Amino acid sequence: MRTEAFAPGELSLDAFLGGRLIIAQPRSGYRAGVDPVLLAASVPARAGETLLDLGCGAGVAALCVAARVPGLRPVGLEMQPAYAALARANAARNGIEMEVLTGDLAAMPQALRARQFDHVILNPPFFDRTASTPARDAGREGAMGEGVPFAAWIAAAARRTASRGHVCVIHRAERLADLLPAMAARLGSLEVLPLIPRRGRPARLVLIRGRKGGRAALRLCDGWLLHAGARHEGDGENYTAATASVLRDAAPLGFG
Repeated sequence: MRTEAFAPGELSLDAFLGGRLIIAQPRSGYRAGVDPVLLAASVPARAGETLLDLGCGAGVAALCVAARVPGLRPVGLEMQPAYAALARANAARNGIEMEVLTGDLAAMPQALRARQFDHVILNPPFFDRTASTPARDAGREGAMGEGVPFAAWIAAAARRTASRGHVCVIHRAERLADLLPAMAARLGSLEVLPLIPRRGRPARLVLIRGRKGGRAALRLCDGWLLHAGARHEGDGENYTAATASVLRDAAPLGFG
């Protein structure tokens, strides 16, 4: 766990949403890529609503939602104090009012226990460390290695979600067998959106959205294509137009 603050030389400044956000991130350790941006784009938030980002890291996902939805009131919870401080600094740098609490979702800070939110988002650690090797960097391991069972993440998210509110998750497709039962036990109206790297290739990631008190049947959506063409050619990113609009223009990502 990273407890000490990052020194200025340890950080880089990176542009997200086509430069709408400038985010400080550690040069080594956990660095946000497109995953939190895609997660943020999947949140059906409206102006004036509230959002909680569980395990917010440097704040990228919550700040991306706030950049897209004026008047959103975001809150972050982060276990690693250095990353929590970084999230606060990133919010201030981008002129976004965001409350960031330091704490563990398994022992929720008292300041959060009496509150509920219209939207709860989570990008939990992807890798089951009973079947994989821990990262050398403690900050990266805290973000990527699953120390708390996924069901506990969903239980914490559901408790903090208001009636009819949404929980949005991004995770590896191979964990879908674990994801769906955990979410179905506490949420309804589940929607699953596979994220397809290229046409003809299997999904590596999935977005899942559930609703507190929802009663609609599970819906498996048509996959979202991330990259154009059969293979990567040249030095460009080669995103589809729809994906580029999400990543550069803060467009919403629909589950249609």
